[in-house]
Amino acid sequence: HGAAELDEIGAEALPRRTPAPAWLPAAKGEEGDFCLRSSDCAAGLCCARHFWSKICKPVLREGQVCTRHRRKGTHGLEIFQRCQCAEGLACRLQREHGPADASRLHTCQRH
Repeated sequence: HGAAELDEIGAEALPRRTPAPAWLPAAKGEEGDFCLRSSDCAAGLCCARHFWSKICKPVLREGQVCTRHRRKGTHGLEIFQRCQCAEGLACRLQREHGPADASRLHTCQRH
């Protein structure tokens, strides 16, 4: 298992672990690609923490569970960050039929 095998596989097959140098064409990361910021990811994706690195993840759609942060700065404490809700949606307490405090679940909902 040496360098000769890597040459046969080709660089395209190896996962990209660092951002491409500035002189390469700026290809946007797809879902699961490593990133530093959301602008590194393709449309409809954001850059969010996954364990101890950051990867491109899908922006949340209507009805999907979201994370509502009570204090600024707490978003950075999550080990599995979620993206924000898509444009036109807000992360709100899920509307339930029953006791008002029955659910603490937040979902992406239309404004």
